[in-house]
Amino acid sequence: MALQPGVLAVAAATGLDWFLGDPRWMLHPVVVMGWWIQALRRGLESWARDAPWRLRISGGLITVVLVVSSGLLGWAIEWVSRMAGVIGWTVLVIALASALAGRSLHDSVMEVLQALPEQATDEPTLARQQLSWIVGRDVTQLQRGGILRACAETASENAVDGLFAPLFWMAAGCLLWRLNPAAPGPLALALMFKASSTLDSMLGYRSGRLRWLGTAGARLDDLLTWLPCRLVMVSLPLVSAPWHRWFALVQAAEQDGAPDPSPNAGRSEAIYAHCAGVRLGGRNRYGATWVEKPLLAADQPEPDRQAIDTILNLTIRLELLWIVLLGLTQ
Repeated sequence: MALQPGVLAVAAATGLDWFLGDPRWMLHPVVVMGWWIQALRRGLESWARDAPWRLRISGGLITVVLVVSSGLLGWAIEWVSRMAGVIGWTVLVIALASALAGRSLHDSVMEVLQALPEQATDEPTLARQQLSWIVGRDVTQLQRGGILRACAETASENAVDGLFAPLFWMAAGCLLWRLNPAAPGPLALALMFKASSTLDSMLGYRSGRLRWLGTAGARLDDLLTWLPCRLVMVSLPLVSAPWHRWFALVQAAEQDGAPDPSPNAGRSEAIYAHCAGVRLGGRNRYGATWVEKPLLAADQPEPDRQAIDTILNLTIRLELLWIVLLGLTQ
């Protein structure tokens, strides 16, 4: 049976993402979403000021406007792609690839590792600078071990946020197309997820006005990431270890990840920690605040370069598995 056009487009998009990544000369949809978030925030904050209930309403409005408009834009591109032949299909593939962050996450982590001095006694100034672009924690005092742990944790957590969650929603869009070709498809759903993820990254902080303004976006992002995160938990052991260890790895990841305040971040890091055989978690500094994260795979060694390579390679293998399974389900 021939593959559905949506599945072919998603498969092509994953290949394009790994081939090109996110070229710096190309305007990225997330950047545009960020502009809209800032503009909406400026306008609504002038009305809400410091009133919590007004800030919550403002955050809800920002969330609805950005997520719905992103979905409608993706749906419009899908309609145009059907009528524009090869050119339209190419535009659809490029747009889908822009919602995936597999290559950019891989390259960002590798840039930190390449900037890390070979000698542990050398000051890792450049590595800290590169790391500051991809993590939210304070990196100014991190030494070699802390930098390596931060790389391992961001490679495992952001694999779900930046790659597998949007890929899951693309697959859901392919299913919708199979049921009703006129329905919103893979791009519409992927852009809606990216909008919620961008809202969470820009507004989802528990300080100042964002404590109330970012609530809606953060809750929506948690909801939309919930199922993709659990699917990563149950599928990652299939590409990392003998199958007879599947239940033990999933059970251990659930036990370690559940205490994390985030319903998803702790579990995504935990399954990577157990599958890669590396200890993650511990004390992190965010601004002036120290946060104690639960230890993950506490009996394993601390991360080194080889462990981070293992985590990155697991992501590549799991993405291939998901694409194969998507094709088989059509």
